[in-house]
Amino acid sequence: MADYERGERRERGDREERIQPPRRPRRDNAPASRRRKGKGRSEYCPDGECFNYKEVEILERYVNEVGKIKPRRVTGNCARCQRELAREIKRARFLGLLPFIANTD
Repeated sequence: MADYERGERRERGDREERIQPPRRPRRDNAPASRRRKGKGRSEYCPDGECFNYKEVEILERYVNEVGKIKPRRVTGNCARCQRELAREIKRARFLGLLPFIANTD
């Protein structure tokens, strides 16, 4: 048990002072590749409909050379537009307007 008898209560002020571990200094001189980038405005985010599966030239910009859909942190789209982009790319693939995978021969 503690240094007081059972049934007795200690006052709040009787606690020992806790020693906080020293904080790590902030690294403002970190290289630019490790600094966090601020959230930017979406590159393509109009008020109405964002993407259309018929606009193959626009959709190709959001697909990498292997055929994968680029992530949101790369494209800079908002969450709603990124979901719509993925849906329209999948529609274009299904209709044969975009390839599922790129031919690397």
